[in-house]
Amino acid sequence: ADMGFETLLIAALGGMLIGLLLTLFGGGGSVLATPWLIYVVGLTDTHAAIGTSAAAVAVNAATGLAAQARAGRVKWPCAITFGLAGLAGSFVGAHLAKQVDGKALLMWFAFAMIAIAISMLIPKKSEGDPAVRLTPPMVMKLAPVGLVAGLAAGFFGIGGGFLIAPGLMASTGMTLANASASSLVSVSLFGGATSLSYAASGQLIWPLFGALVVGGAGGTLAAL
Repeated sequence: ADMGFETLLIAALGGMLIGLLLTLFGGGGSVLATPWLIYVVGLTDTHAAIGTSAAAVAVNAATGLAAQARAGRVKWPCAITFGLAGLAGSFVGAHLAKQVDGKALLMWFAFAMIAIAISMLIPKKSEGDPAVRLTPPMVMKLAPVGLVAGLAAGFFGIGGGFLIAPGLMASTGMTLANASASSLVSVSLFGGATSLSYAASGQLIWPLFGALVVGGAGGTLAAL
């Protein structure tokens, strides 16, 4: 497909919107990346849209993670345990999604978007334990939840990422602020794994990825 300037500009605008939403609301914004590439940018290959948006979301999440880490909000031991457990899941999820027909995948994606919309409407308990520490029994809870979140994130190209923060809160009892910050470790890892899987199949469109990332950086700065 010919990547005209206009196409890249529209992709960058989408990235900007997503960066803005991610910064303001935490997770949930990233799920817009794939539909934006398909319905607004006009990318016809669903798999390429998922692979490309996963790569952009991983970069945006890593940037956000750096800011949250500086602010001291990331609970590293919990975040890393959850992320590593989910990493295998995200590779499996991405592999499964590549076997699924594009149209069917879009239908699944629509379900994920509805689930995300509902999850964003549910009032969040903000109270939790700000001094949460990783314990062996906690690992037993974190690992399976991480695995499932990783599977969903890989399958939906990080559209399943909305499970990460609630998963962290449920497994550890950490606060919403800590869970949102810590979830970025998993978003970076799962998005990276998913996009690597698609890139290996030649289903990652680099110019669009670049446009999404540049736009995303602009949107993040605008929100700060």
